[in-house]
Amino acid sequence: MLDFLLVVIAMANGGARLEAMDGGAPIPTEVAEPRVAGVEEKAPVTGAEEAPPGYEAPVAEAEAPLPYEAEQQVATGRFTTAVEVKPIMAATRANWIAVREFNGQDLVYVTHIWSWRCGLVALHYGVNGAEPEPWPLPACHEETNAPNAMLPDDGLPYRGYPLGSIETVTVKLIFDDLTVERATFNRQGAIIP
Repeated sequence: MLDFLLVVIAMANGGARLEAMDGGAPIPTEVAEPRVAGVEEKAPVTGAEEAPPGYEAPVAEAEAPLPYEAEQQVATGRFTTAVEVKPIMAATRANWIAVREFNGQDLVYVTHIWSWRCGLVALHYGVNGAEPEPWPLPACHEETNAPNAMLPDDGLPYRGYPLGSIETVTVKLIFDDLTVERATFNRQGAIIP
């Protein structure tokens, strides 16, 4: 029983080496890794290894400072702040935009983004690899019961392009806490009937 108690105490002391009761050699507490015959052991990988030939490290895009001020993040229950809207936008990322062939044109819709615009300060979008440019958002209707509602005076949540010309659409959302989400959609993933 005393042996068991000593083992428990030794384990509680961070895995220190145990001494045999009768003063014998120390008992190792670490388990050795099994070795396979004929397999060469490699040195542990460190961060200082050389890159393979032709490898170029990715360069992080430096974002320019945003010309906005962060808003206070308090859950209002009205979906008017990033803290409320960001989880919805993350869960519905595939629905941010839609492409529709209609009346001899490609129409790019941002209806879904407009529906949650009160937690955003800006929407930027780019077509076919172009750098995203601002697409003005309608104002929130804070004085109403539905601040995110789209009213006739808000304009149209789509833009027209020549038929078949839309290949990709890049969307950059800037939330009112000044965090940024970016996604690129291809035509096949965004087209609606």
